[in-house]
Amino acid sequence: MNDRTQDFLLRAAEPRDVNAIVGLIGELAEFEKLSHLLQVTPETLHPHLFGERPVVEAQVAQLDGEVVGFALFFTNFSTFLSKPGLYLEDIYVRPALRGRGIGEALLSRLAAIAVERGYGRFEWSVLDWNSNAIRFYEKMGATVLPDWRICRITGDALQRFGA
Repeated sequence: MNDRTQDFLLRAAEPRDVNAIVGLIGELAEFEKLSHLLQVTPETLHPHLFGERPVVEAQVAQLDGEVVGFALFFTNFSTFLSKPGLYLEDIYVRPALRGRGIGEALLSRLAAIAVERGYGRFEWSVLDWNSNAIRFYEKMGATVLPDWRICRITGDALQRFGA
């Protein structure tokens, strides 16, 4: 579904967008001071978005023919609700274009997808130091859950634990 909002277009990502999405992921990593963890390339991302068994989806924001923002998401599951949910892994809009409603439009589109699919919830994480994002999300009606912490095993630790 394409959605023209103001002067930008929201649409489902297509294979031709992978290079642009990877570029924006690089900008996001710089913003979050996590570039040292960045391993994504168009070749590694493409099969997860468009391969035989895709595990993620993306919506992109396009302005004047250029991809200027994205939201990458996947389906998770709530055992308590006994329903799938939509989990936003990352959202990013180029800094010069913030304040134009692009981020809110991307989030609203994902909420609409969750509703259309009958999902029980739409959730994501936010870095505790990103007070601008926290205010933005709360203004839209999101609740920042203070009692939950993300647990993660990755890299060598994952290899050892999974052996």
